[in-house]
Amino acid sequence: MAVRKLKPITPGQRFRVVNGFDALTADKPEKSLLAPLKKSGGRNSQGKMTMRYRGGGHKRRYRIIDFKRDKHGVEAEIKSIQYDPNRTAFIALLEYKDGEKRYVIAQNGLQVGQKVVSGEKTAPEIGNAMQLSEIPLGTIISCIELRPGQGASIARSAGTFAQLMAKDGKFVTIKLPSGETRMVLSTCMATIGAVSNSDHQLIVSGKAGRSRWLGRRPRTRPVAMNPVDHPMGGGEGRASGGHPRSRKGLPAKGYRTRSLTKDSNRYIVERRKK
Repeated sequence: MAVRKLKPITPGQRFRVVNGFDALTADKPEKSLLAPLKKSGGRNSQGKMTMRYRGGGHKRRYRIIDFKRDKHGVEAEIKSIQYDPNRTAFIALLEYKDGEKRYVIAQNGLQVGQKVVSGEKTAPEIGNAMQLSEIPLGTIISCIELRPGQGASIARSAGTFAQLMAKDGKFVTIKLPSGETRMVLSTCMATIGAVSNSDHQLIVSGKAGRSRWLGRRPRTRPVAMNPVDHPMGGGEGRASGGHPRSRKGLPAKGYRTRSLTKDSNRYIVERRKK
């Protein structure tokens, strides 16, 4: 995978850095795995705006992703690596021996024609999914379940990965992308390898219009508002706004909002880095 810097023939292309997409092998999605995706524009069922700075954007169709990898013991062949407009990672189209097709999150290094499998007694190779109890210590993993059978919920975005650190009874200890170390039930599933499209962090949009294509509208800075609209608004001249805080008055930029009585706190061995 690589990124390309465009020639500055227009102001919007001067600083733009785009994905080379050299890892992709197909440009048309599998029709049987598409679903409609309705946009709300940040409005609720009454039509009132409940989320600001959303709206517009290019029309999309959702790709149905298999996060559970619950077709155990059946070998599948990777037919193509594709782009997904709904996520930062690339997706892989699998075709099982019985003819069923499914999309999964693609890992770095997956190739067309490669065979992958999930379930018990599976080799710890890139793209294979298995229970955490069967994965060797120190292995790089992604698409991790937090509860058995729930489906992958951790380390799913482009370039992310976790590392299996220890095994102790019915729990394993993993180090997450945030730096947090936590315990997870050893019966949860995970996929071997880091998530694809690790160059995503290097991409520069180049112009404000690209944010509009993604469905993001312009955001008003709090210090530019009036006191009635935001705690950081008002003041004579260009006032800095005082202490950074949210619209509801909660401190921002460093203030921890995680509940001290949250039930899952007991599974966290080490908190994430500040």
